[in-house]
Amino acid sequence: MAYALRAIKLYQHLQRGRDGASRIIGKQFLRSATSVGANLAEASSGLSRADFLLKIGIALKEARESLYWLKLLSQSGLVSNPRLTPLLDETNQIISILSAIIINAKKHSAK
Repeated sequence: MAYALRAIKLYQHLQRGRDGASRIIGKQFLRSATSVGANLAEASSGLSRADFLLKIGIALKEARESLYWLKLLSQSGLVSNPRLTPLLDETNQIISILSAIIINAKKHSAK
């Protein structure tokens, strides 16, 4: 949820700008970033291991999409790198954690 709250803050910052591209990209980022936590919440109440893995997989997909939008904001110069660096780092950490969860869950289900 903390990640989603930081995404909201960035979105609000982007909405104050006059650039239409930053508004559109901001909206795309907000959707994918808030979806990460929503899918994790769903995964925690998964009906089966397969359902759990499906929801974690969707969260990972959304985290990767979030990373794409952040990189686009950075490389386009729409948002300064110092403002984005912490969020980029956190997104990369989330991707690593979710990837590890999927790998470990698949290993355990294979046994």
